[in-house]
Amino acid sequence: MQPTLAQDRRTTVDEIFDHLYAEISSLRLRPGDRISEAEIAAQFGVSRQPVRDAFTRLANLDLLLIRPQRATEVKRFSSREIEKSRFVRAAVEAEVLRRAARNHDGASTARIEACLAEQRKAIADGDFKAFGALDYQFHQTLCDVAGADFAFEVISTEKAKVDRLCTLGLSKEDRMPQLLEDHEAIAAAIAAGDEEAAVAAGMLHLSRLDATIEAISRTNANYFEPEGR
Repeated sequence: MQPTLAQDRRTTVDEIFDHLYAEISSLRLRPGDRISEAEIAAQFGVSRQPVRDAFTRLANLDLLLIRPQRATEVKRFSSREIEKSRFVRAAVEAEVLRRAARNHDGASTARIEACLAEQRKAIADGDFKAFGALDYQFHQTLCDVAGADFAFEVISTEKAKVDRLCTLGLSKEDRMPQLLEDHEAIAAAIAAGDEEAAVAAGMLHLSRLDATIEAISRTNANYFEPEGR
């Protein structure tokens, strides 16, 4: 069956979105960089409409700043938005960890351990990009174990908003071993059926970004929106 025009557009928008998301998340496009709708359209050989749609999706993830009659920019970090995102994620993740500790079984323990084994390999290979992807996989697995796969949509959306900070933290500070230790502590608490220990380990894990945010705000203040904006 031939694809419809709507399907063509969706495929094109997804392709442009995925490309730009990767460029922004990897910091090849940095906070404050300008991005041209016309140039992206020319690069992909398409009209401006699918580019505009992809831009809108990225703006909804707080990754682009779109302003009428002004250049579109890769969005700078907002301290307030980071706080909001982490608040939402912490609330959802705490319930996920409680349910995972309550619902775990031998099969789920094996799935979690398999995730940890892949993370150990990424560390051994010095591959922080792979580790970042495996971090998503780990948290998705926890949602599955909790019987709350729907919660990963919220977690991944909020996580995406700070991924660039995580990338800076992993590439510049090499904190992968520490994050793995956090994941191992979470896994151990879940395997023991200890809900509160699982939540405590999870909240400690989320707090690891504090030092990264503080360091980046000192060394790259231009990556952040001015206070009060």
